[in-house]
Amino acid sequence: MKICYLKSIEKHMNLPIKTITLLLLVVSLSSFKSTKTYTKYTRDISLVKIDTTYADTTDNDSSLVVCKLYKENAHASYYHDKFNGRKTASGEKFDNNLYTAAHKTLKFGTKIRVTNTVNDSSVIVTVNDRGPFVKGRELDLSKKAFMEIAKFKQRGHLIVNIEIIED
Repeated sequence: MKICYLKSIEKHMNLPIKTITLLLLVVSLSSFKSTKTYTKYTRDISLVKIDTTYADTTDNDSSLVVCKLYKENAHASYYHDKFNGRKTASGEKFDNNLYTAAHKTLKFGTKIRVTNTVNDSSVIVTVNDRGPFVKGRELDLSKKAFMEIAKFKQRGHLIVNIEIIED
């Protein structure tokens, strides 16, 4: 009888031990967090301030150049898109996306600062063509240069001051 009793106790003792072991295993496994990392928007960025002067700064920053007034209150217009790709009087290929201008008498290669008298914005362009051949107009600008200084983009002409940039 004793043997039967012990086997019965052993059976019942194994059940709680197995259950407790299983519970501990489940709890220990469920306590681990996901280690998935998201690196889609992560970058290592180093910001460094460098004191550098670029060679073409004088072409873009009119405060670094000496200008001599050529004409005040001159009428300026811009080239039509149909002239894109055609040769200019200087022999260069015309590009409406460059900072160029046409003038009747200024030498080719002359750099001028053109300032809109209405909003005081200015742009530096290089003379590479002759014109405009419309009465009362002094200057033809490339479309890019014109749109940069124009206040009202719908108008095709404006009043400007022309200054020659001295070397």
